Amino acid sequence: MTGGLHDAFIDELRDAYDAEKQLLKALPKLAKAATSPDLQTAFSDHLEETRGHVDKLEQIFGVLDEKPRGKHCDGIAGIIEEGKSVMEEDFDGATMDACLIAAGQRSEHYEMAAYGTLVAWAKAMGHSEAAELLEEILAEEKAADEKLTQLAEAGINQEAADAASDEDSEAVAADSSRSRTASSSKAATKTKSR
Repeated sequence: MTGGLHDAFIDELRDAYDAEKQLLKALPKLAKAATSPDLQTAFSDHLEETRGHVDKLEQIFGVLDEKPRGKHCDGIAGIIEEGKSVMEEDFDGATMDACLIAAGQRSEHYEMAAYGTLVAWAKAMGHSEAAELLEEILAEEKAADEKLTQLAEAGINQEAADAASDEDSEAVAADSSRSRTASSSKAATKTKSR
């Protein structure tokens, strides 16, 4: 017998449950790596929301008479792995914060897609209580994404761009200085050989 939408729905719930559990471990690391106090707070606040998401998913499993258990979420695991590799880079603080926002938003967008699907499926199958809880989670994921966008637009991205411009200016000045030194050395060598 082949499975139907209900089976696919349970499978997706288990995937989302595992994703939230993985994020419970990842979010404190993002908060610790952030240099902006506002970004640290955003990650810490979303950690608390994520704990609530786990609780809501457990409620949904209960309503559906299913045991709360996860199914490894490869998608979020990959996004978390990308975030880890960013944290290993040697970026200035503002650039690191900009990269952490990007990593956080990748996660939020993945979750928004998953929860959007779960809401639609729950409604289609008449699971109104599950749909309501899933809509609450989806709204919090959207709000977290918007908060990250606001932080980026409120200055973090510009700070990172300004830091890059300063580095570029310093690199051009250093290259120019090396060129002048090399030209002076060549000129001095030519004068000596005459």
